[in-house]
Amino acid sequence: MLDKSNTPNFAPLNRAFNAVFRPGRLSIGLVVPLEANRNDPVPTMTRHLERAALADELGFAALWLRDVPFNVPSFGDAGQVFDPFVYLGALGVATRDIALGVASIVLPLRHPAHVAKAAASADQLSGGRLLLGVASGDRPEEYPALNKDFSDRGARFRDSLAYIRAMAQDYPRLDNPQGDLSGGIDMLPKPAAGRLPLLITGGSQQTPEWVARHGDGWMTYPRGAAAQSRVVADYRARVAQAGLPDKPVMQSLYVDLVDQADAPPRPIHLGFSAGTDYLRRYLHEIRDLGINHVALNLRFNVAGIEPTLHRLADEVLPEFHD
Repeated sequence: MLDKSNTPNFAPLNRAFNAVFRPGRLSIGLVVPLEANRNDPVPTMTRHLERAALADELGFAALWLRDVPFNVPSFGDAGQVFDPFVYLGALGVATRDIALGVASIVLPLRHPAHVAKAAASADQLSGGRLLLGVASGDRPEEYPALNKDFSDRGARFRDSLAYIRAMAQDYPRLDNPQGDLSGGIDMLPKPAAGRLPLLITGGSQQTPEWVARHGDGWMTYPRGAAAQSRVVADYRARVAQAGLPDKPVMQSLYVDLVDQADAPPRPIHLGFSAGTDYLRRYLHEIRDLGINHVALNLRFNVAGIEPTLHRLADEVLPEFHD
């Protein structure tokens, strides 16, 4: 079990990062759209802003949206339809306290100058509530549409992350395949805390050592307890070996919350259908494995979304949130 005594905080960044990620603690967020579109790859976006505001009011820690430039039918998921940065602006106005995360921006498909400016703008306009997940991308069909090479996306990912980091500096200097920064021009605005919280998704075509060293945290996927314990411990060991302070780890989870509280789990895609009793036990388990945040995806939920959000807030959140 994770020792929670005398554990220092993670290195502080912006308002969202400091609230969502705390050593030895687990916070709970939601993947948007807050909609049970099940087998339909394209959501209706029904009451999406009202549901985001409800999640904020009920005390969920974060909302997570994704970067899906094209609807690829074979992939079976069009994401939340809207451009993530435009949507972050709308969510920033519709909500007050909840963190606004992207899981994740596909860096090789965008120029990092545009990502840096859009992300810093969303961070400033929301009062420091942005969490920026970054990834190398996993849909080969999108790359030819943007005249990009799928095979070298790992190198472009590294170059883009370095470029985005440089943009937080005043009049940055950088010699980079994505562009040369001479120090004679600057980009505004700067991130709210002077630095964007960058969370690397999976391996992103990099070595585990690189991922541990260059991100502010790590996004991974649900696994069995033994396997998850190993990969989380390995990540944190690599962070320590690099001489860096500890960093947070988060994971996703598909959930179908059934009415019967003691209903046993039944597997679904990247998650389970179960009652709140099992869900609480599972969340306690992954917290003790070292997971600091879980993003619940309700796509396959059978019950209504609003009642499910209220049940989660009443029966689950109090055990994990202050």
